Amino acid sequence: MNDTPTIAPVALERGTSDVLTKAEIRLAHREVRRHKMVAFALVVPLLLFLFFSFVAPIATMLHRGFYSPVVAQLIPNTLQSLATWDGQGQPDDAVLTNMAIDLKRLAADRTSGKLAAEINRNKPGASSVVKSSARKLRRTDDADLAQNGATLLLAANKAWADPLMWRAVQKSGDTYTDGFYLTALDLERTFEGELQIREATQIYIKLYTKTLRMALIITLMCLILGYPLAYYLANAPSKTANLLMIFVLLPFWTSLLVRTTAWIALLQTNGVVNSFLTGVGITSEPLDMLYTEFSTIIAMTHILLPFMILPLYSVMKGIDPTLMRAAMSMGARPIPAFIKIYLPNTMPGLSAGALLVFIISVGYYITPALVGGTDGQMISNIIAFHMQQSNNWGLAAALGSMLLILILTLYWVYDHLVGTDNIKLG
Repeated sequence: MNDTPTIAPVALERGTSDVLTKAEIRLAHREVRRHKMVAFALVVPLLLFLFFSFVAPIATMLHRGFYSPVVAQLIPNTLQSLATWDGQGQPDDAVLTNMAIDLKRLAADRTSGKLAAEINRNKPGASSVVKSSARKLRRTDDADLAQNGATLLLAANKAWADPLMWRAVQKSGDTYTDGFYLTALDLERTFEGELQIREATQIYIKLYTKTLRMALIITLMCLILGYPLAYYLANAPSKTANLLMIFVLLPFWTSLLVRTTAWIALLQTNGVVNSFLTGVGITSEPLDMLYTEFSTIIAMTHILLPFMILPLYSVMKGIDPTLMRAAMSMGARPIPAFIKIYLPNTMPGLSAGALLVFIISVGYYITPALVGGTDGQMISNIIAFHMQQSNNWGLAAALGSMLLILILTLYWVYDHLVGTDNIKLG
């Protein structure tokens, strides 16, 4: 009897303690969720910026490389009637009649040029056929066109009797196609669907190879010029290093267009370099240095050199100078000590600088366009050509996508073979 009043308060106290503990846990969870929501809200602007600036454009580019609805929207009736064609011989009169009707409509809407450009990409010379036929059929009576459309189309141009012309029409009418990506790889599909090397000019693989080769040369030149300078800056007195760092950063304060134009003045036929060479008697006549691969490499090396120096300098500044002195005090020669002690410690900066220079140079456009001419142009210039002049956005998107995939692949290989995680200090 005497124990009951004693036990009850203890049980009540324990039960109340348990309830309070659970409430505190729920309160703590709500507080954690609130902090997470606040942190996420602070990051939302950055995520939106990344989405609209990078993710969405890249996704659009990848999609545009497959999506080609122009022909399907221009001549839907012709493509529908052409779907049952076996690809052999001339299509039946219904197909030719629909094409004649569509061409007249496009001529009235002044959109026959779009159709001509799309078909011409699959069959060179088809552009003139489409445009001339549209002009001749423009004044044809609708009733006469509905009854004798096939005869009128063949009378407008005999090329419509060629099965290859209709194969090009059918191929151009695919809304989703891998043709742009195959063209970017200098490949194409036969009418039966088999892959083969393009019968037309094969230029894109050569351009990719040339772009990578030039980017590698530019990276190596920046490394050869930037490594000794970064080493000197890291070990020079503060006053001297700060003064020289101003000259390193000076190009960032000058417009890229101005720097590129300065190289035009230096390398042109009557420029500073040629005037000096002929003036001192080294050459008897001016050298062709401008609008070449050489001029592109020289100008881009000058522009991208700071991107190599700054990462190297930041890493070298943090290396203890006593490491080299300790190695040489133990009998190591300067060059072996540099290779085994100092160089591995600079690999993070070297890797960062090399990646910056290489990736930027692969996608460079302005400098090759201004000083490179035909010989010094890179793949980015061809992409710009298809976007601005030929209006082949599908091929431009495919070339850009292939370049992105190539860069990511090279970065993956580099990271696994030469990445800083694989570097072992000597």
